[in-house]
Amino acid sequence: MTPEGAVPAGVAGVASEAAAVPATATRKADAVPITVDALMRASTLPWVEARMLAERAFATTAAGIAANLRRIVSAAEQAAFDTLAARRRSGEPVAYILGEREFYGRTFIVTPDVLIPRPETELLCEAVLERLPAYPSRKAASILDLGAGSGVISLTLALEAPRAGVVVSVTAADSSVAALAVARANAARLLAPEDELTRVRFVESNWFSALGDQRFNFIVSNPPYLADDDPHLARDDVRFEPRLALISGPDGMDAIHSIARTAPTHLHAGGWLLFEHGWTQGAACRKALSTNGFADIITLRDLDGHERVSAGRAPA
Repeated sequence: MTPEGAVPAGVAGVASEAAAVPATATRKADAVPITVDALMRASTLPWVEARMLAERAFATTAAGIAANLRRIVSAAEQAAFDTLAARRRSGEPVAYILGEREFYGRTFIVTPDVLIPRPETELLCEAVLERLPAYPSRKAASILDLGAGSGVISLTLALEAPRAGVVVSVTAADSSVAALAVARANAARLLAPEDELTRVRFVESNWFSALGDQRFNFIVSNPPYLADDDPHLARDDVRFEPRLALISGPDGMDAIHSIARTAPTHLHAGGWLLFEHGWTQGAACRKALSTNGFADIITLRDLDGHERVSAGRAPA
């Protein structure tokens, strides 16, 4: 969740989109033919967004669009594209229109029940993966993902860890039943059921509430970290995202304080807590970790040079 850097879903294929458009909205027989290029430009959308919507409307790829810019579109194709473009012009995020977003090289299902995955969160995954080799491969390293949402963090770690030669067992926890349904759908899409190296279980839990006395080697989270009155809440894609996953008290730190306070009782000795936060919250996050007994505290910067992920280690 990084709005300061911003900016069952899915859209049906060409035939179903066209069927949903009234006949009066389709191109008349005597209308002037229009090319792919002209239709996309007429949408007034940024070119990248128009191309992504055209890929869906025409059931093709980016390469297919580029190779056929002068092709005359059919009435059904134009109707399908116009429907998608109208939704985007109204402000609806492209990720929700298409029902998917790429993260860490994989395509994940997203719906309005979950946050839209953003590149900054990949830094959190990388920070965990860098620390995994310290754990012996003969025993699975246990990972808890708090506020798992669409499952991008849980599933990315489960899929990438074996490449680092480490077996992991991932628990994805979220208080939203709807969000967990999206995460499970992504797991079904990306994980091979028979693959013992990519084990993920899903738990309905308000932070640690349903986890009993379980302990983990890593606890990771992309918690809500916007202040209740943050102006970004009224801007761009953030307007459409679930408030529960965005706001966290008057300074945006309520969830982070709660996690830092409780995590030590759910970490093995020497285990790591790592979490994403706002780019102005680094100092406050380091203080929260220190106050709750964590050592080896660090803050990592994203590609824009902003403090984005903080981490601390439980006493050995």
